[in-house]
Amino acid sequence: MILVTGGAGFIGANFVLDWIEATGEPVVNLDALTYAGNLANLKSLAQDSRHIFVQGDIGDRPLVDKLLKDHQPRAIVHFAAESHVDRSIHGPGAFIQTNVNGTFTLLEAARGHWMSLQGSAKDAFRFHHVSTDEVYGSLKPTDPPFTETHPYEPNSPYSASKAASDHMVRAWHHTYGLPVITTNCSNNYGPYHFPEKLIPLMIVNALAGKPLPVYGDGMQVRDWLYVKDHCSAIREVLARGKVGETYNIGGWNEKPNIEIVKTICGLLDELRPDAGGSYARHITYVTDRPGHDRRYAIDARKLERELGWKPAETFETGIRKTVQWYLDNAEWVSQVQSGAYREWVARNYADRSTA
Repeated sequence: MILVTGGAGFIGANFVLDWIEATGEPVVNLDALTYAGNLANLKSLAQDSRHIFVQGDIGDRPLVDKLLKDHQPRAIVHFAAESHVDRSIHGPGAFIQTNVNGTFTLLEAARGHWMSLQGSAKDAFRFHHVSTDEVYGSLKPTDPPFTETHPYEPNSPYSASKAASDHMVRAWHHTYGLPVITTNCSNNYGPYHFPEKLIPLMIVNALAGKPLPVYGDGMQVRDWLYVKDHCSAIREVLARGKVGETYNIGGWNEKPNIEIVKTICGLLDELRPDAGGSYARHITYVTDRPGHDRRYAIDARKLERELGWKPAETFETGIRKTVQWYLDNAEWVSQVQSGAYREWVARNYADRSTA
């Protein structure tokens, strides 16, 4: 059995679904069900005894201690995090609380659990920390992609909080011997993605006939990783990764944001034509956000070299699957677009003038 934190969110839920399908090993899923956590993501496991869901906070030490004692997981896979840059600009406190203080509490609980184990159970235990490429800062157009040894240069409250958690995970290994592994991934996309991030926001806005807000000139470059590829990479790292190491997980798909938006519009034109014309007519350039990193790019060769992992999806295949999923799951989209979500979108974009 493994313990997954944040397993009702976008990446976490995809991982839980993938893990049970691929391995059959039971999962204890701890999630606070904040705005982006959604049990509907896990609907297919509602009657599956291999999935034990617990609503709770990683910062609740007595709860975490009880779960570790009762279930004796052989590994913790730590996804739980506040993860939206724009939200971190509006309210950084929640990011410090969850990403820094929450990770600290979880590390201490994991250390206590690990120290209580004996023999092969202690040797086999792992704490897998899931992080982001944003901790490395921003790249210039001609800079080589981020490697695992790239200096940390976070530029937003979100990335700073994740950088802090990465450093704590490393310190708990070097100071206490806790058997940790860290993975830093590039931008994920795919099913169950909460529609505040670029790709799902563009899909749902286009279908609703709303503006497609593009920050600045739209030439911010990201490396895009299909979420199911990310899940398979984590499985490989958890199974065969070296304790104390960091592995970058990327999709080898560097794309500027405006190209992403136009690709989505083109797919929607094909799959769900609009009588009014191309969805691209809704593209609207808006004032850029503060501290917006210009380019991220992941060098995932270490993962390929040491563990033989490569992404299965190209961007072209992955984005088509993603757009089709949103077309096929209109009820899910409607349910997650609550009043709180609408208020957030209105607040985030209300003061951004169009260019």
